[in-house]
Amino acid sequence: MTKVIPAFFINMPELPEVETIARVLREGAKSAEDALAGRRIESAEVLWPRTLANLTPQTFTGQIQGQSFQAVTRRGKFLVFPLSSDTLLIHLRMSGDMRVEGIQENPLLKHDRLVLNLDNGSRLAFNDTRKFGRAWLLADPQEVLGGLGPEPFDPTLDANVFMEMLQARSRQLKPLLMDQSFLAGLGNIYTDEALHLAKLHPLRLSGSISLPEAEKLLAAIRAVLAEGIRRNGASIDWVYRGGDFQNHFRVYGRTGQACPECGAIIERLVVGQRGTHICPNCQPKPD
Repeated sequence: MTKVIPAFFINMPELPEVETIARVLREGAKSAEDALAGRRIESAEVLWPRTLANLTPQTFTGQIQGQSFQAVTRRGKFLVFPLSSDTLLIHLRMSGDMRVEGIQENPLLKHDRLVLNLDNGSRLAFNDTRKFGRAWLLADPQEVLGGLGPEPFDPTLDANVFMEMLQARSRQLKPLLMDQSFLAGLGNIYTDEALHLAKLHPLRLSGSISLPEAEKLLAAIRAVLAEGIRRNGASIDWVYRGGDFQNHFRVYGRTGQACPECGAIIERLVVGQRGTHICPNCQPKPD
C-alpha cells in the first residue's frame, strides 16, 4: 500500500519539480497555444516589491515591458526565461509556483507576487505564499547562475570527474550534495533517496569515496531525479501539487517503516540541520 507523506513535511521544489513547471510553461498546460515562447509582455505588475532581487518595481516594469519570451529553461532550481533583450530568472524557494491563465476569466490570487500580462490576453503569474521566492531581470544571467555547480545530467560529468569533485572536499556527503555550488538541483528529498539507492551513509566523508562508489552514487542521483521528473515531482505539502513521486519514496519521510531493500526499520536523524532518512542496514554508519 502506498503512503502519502503528511502535510507537515515542507520542502522547497527541487530539480524534478522545477523541471516539471518549466516543461508546462514551455509546452503549455493544455495545448501548444498556452506555451510562453513567442509571447510578448504587454505590462508587468509587482505586487510584492521584495520579490525583485535586483531592481526596483519601477525599473523592472519599464525594462521588461515589450520584451518577448524566447524559451523556458531551467538551471539547477532556477527557472530561466530568455527574453528578447534580457533574461528573467525566478527561484521558487519554499512556496513558489507559476501559472499561465486567461486574464478575463481568472482573478488574481491572494498570494500572487509578480504578474506579467501577455499579448494574447493571458498572464504569467508568480504565486508565493511564504514570500521567499525571488526574481531577477538581468542582461547577463551568469551574474546569478555562474556560481552553480554542474547539472546532474551534464554528459561531461562522468564517474571520474565526480570522484575528483568529491575527493577534493572533505565534507559529509549529504550537506555537500545539497550545496548548489557543488551540484545544482538536489535538495533534501532527492539526496536522501539517492544516498539510499547508492547504499551510502549521509555522514560519510566525501574524500573517502572510491571510484566505484562515485560511479554508483552518480548513477543513483540520476536515477532518482529521472524518476522524479517522470512522475512530475513530489507533492508533499500545500505548496507544490501535481506529481506522485511521494508515493514511491524509498526512505524519505518513512521513519519507522520497512526498508524496501532489506526490511530493516528506517530511521530519522539530523544531518546539517536537516531531517534525514536512512536504512541503518543498507547505509552503515562510517567509523
